[in-house]
Amino acid sequence: MSEKQPLIDNEITTTGNYYDDDTDDTLAKTYNNKYEVSNYESGSSSSSSNNNSNDDDFNHFKYTQSTGDQEQKKKMLVKEKRTTNMQTMMHIMKANIGTGILAMPTAFMNAGLYVGLISLPLLCILCTHCMHILVRANNILSTRLGTGKLEYQDVASNAFTIGPRPLRPFAHWAARIVNLFLLITQFGFCCVYSLFVAENISQFFNELTPKEYHFPPLTFLAFFLPLFILLSFVKSLKHLSLASSMANLLQTVGLFIVMINLVQDLPSPDQVTQVGSIATYPLFLGTAVYAFEGIGLILPLQKEMKTPESLQGYVGVLNKSMVLVASINLAIGFFGYLKFGDNVKGSITLNLPAEPLYQSCKVIFACAIFLSYAIQFYVPVTIIWPWVCRRFNLKEGAKKTNTIEYFFRAGLVIFTVALAAAIPKLDLFISLVGAISSSGIALMFPPIIDICVLWNEEKGFKKWTWIFIKDGAIFLLGIAGFTTGTYASIENILIHFND
Repeated sequence: MSEKQPLIDNEITTTGNYYDDDTDDTLAKTYNNKYEVSNYESGSSSSSSNNNSNDDDFNHFKYTQSTGDQEQKKKMLVKEKRTTNMQTMMHIMKANIGTGILAMPTAFMNAGLYVGLISLPLLCILCTHCMHILVRANNILSTRLGTGKLEYQDVASNAFTIGPRPLRPFAHWAARIVNLFLLITQFGFCCVYSLFVAENISQFFNELTPKEYHFPPLTFLAFFLPLFILLSFVKSLKHLSLASSMANLLQTVGLFIVMINLVQDLPSPDQVTQVGSIATYPLFLGTAVYAFEGIGLILPLQKEMKTPESLQGYVGVLNKSMVLVASINLAIGFFGYLKFGDNVKGSITLNLPAEPLYQSCKVIFACAIFLSYAIQFYVPVTIIWPWVCRRFNLKEGAKKTNTIEYFFRAGLVIFTVALAAAIPKLDLFISLVGAISSSGIALMFPPIIDICVLWNEEKGFKKWTWIFIKDGAIFLLGIAGFTTGTYASIENILIHFND
C-alpha cells in the first residue's frame, strides 16, 4: 500500500483522517465508529445516572426535557426560515431567466433559425442533467461524510478525494478551480445585469427627452451604482425570495408584452438564415449556456429548502422549473430572430418600437433585472466572505464584522459595475461570460465529479461504459464551448473596439 496522505485540506472533512486504496470504507468506518462511541458514552451516562437519588433523577429529567424542548424549538425556527418548494422554484427560474433570455434572438442569429431550434432544447437537457449530477453527488458525499449539504467547491474536492487515485492529490485544487469559475460566472452575471439596466433605462429616457438631454448608458450605470450597493446588503435567501417573486412577476408581464410584438406581422422563415455559419456557432453556445447556467445556485438552494428531497425526481422542482425556462427561451429566441432577422440587438427589448406599451417594457425588464442582481450576487459573497473572515480572524456576527461586511459588499458591487463599464457591449459580454466560465461550471466539472463519486461503487461493465461515454461526451462539449466560444467572443470584442 502506498503512503497515506491527508484526506483533504478542507473544513468540511475531519482533521486527521487519511485515505488509501479503500478510502470509502475508511470514511464509512470513521463515521460509524464515531457514532458507536457517541452511543456508548450516552449509554454509560445513563447507567451512572441510575445510581443517583430520586431527586437527582427528577431534576435531571426536568433539565433534559427543558433542553429537548429548546432544541426542538431551535429546529422548528430553523425550518421556518427555510424556503418552500414554490420559493425554490421561483429562485431557480430567476437564476435561469434573466438577460440571457433577452439575448436569445442573437443566439439564434449566430446559429441559424432551425439549428437554434434543435440545439437549444438539447443544450437545456444537458445542463439540467448536469445539475442533477451535482445534486446527486452532494447527497452521496454528505451521507458518506456524515455532514450537512455541501457547496459546489466542497463537492468537487471531496469527489476527487474518493475518486481515482491519480486525481486525489488534486482535491484541494479542484475546490479552488471551481471557486474561481463560480466567481467569474457570478460576477459576470452581475456585470451583465448592471449593464442591461443602464442600457434599457438610457434608451427609454432618451426616447422621452430632447436630444440635448440625452445621456449614454454609462451615465445611468453610475446613477444606479448606489442602488445596486443597497440591494447587495440583503443577505438571506429567505428575504430575497420576495425580490425573486417580484422579478418573476415583472418578467412575466414583460415577456408577454414582448411576445405580443414578436408574433405580429411575422415574415417568412425563408427571409432569415436557417443554418448559420460554423464560425458564429460558438457564440450561440456561449449565449445559450449563459442562459441556462443556474447551476451555481442549485446547491445553496437545496441547502435552504424545507424539503430538499423534492428538488429531484421526474416531476421534481428542478425539472419543472427547467421545462418552463426552456420553453420561454425557445419562444423568445425563435420568434425574436424571425421577426427582426440580422437586425436583432443584444437585448430584444432594444428592438421594440417607440410606442408607450413597448417602451414601458424596457422599464419593466430593467426593474426585474435590477431585483435579480442580488440573487446572482449571493453566490460570490458566500464564497469570498467566509475566507475573508478566516484570513483576518473576524468573528462572524460581531458588530464590527457586520460593518466590515457591508463595506466589503459595496466594494464588490463597485467592481462589477466598473467591469461592465469597461466592455459596454451586452451581447458580446454575455457570450464571453458564457464561454469562459459557464461552460466549465455547467458542462465540464459535473461529469468529472460524477465519475469520481461513483468510482468505488460496484457496477457492471455495461453500466460503466455508459457512464464513461455519457460523461466524456458532455465534458468534451464543455471543452469545445470553452475554447471556441472564448476565442470568438474576444475576437468580436476586439473588432468592436477597433471600429
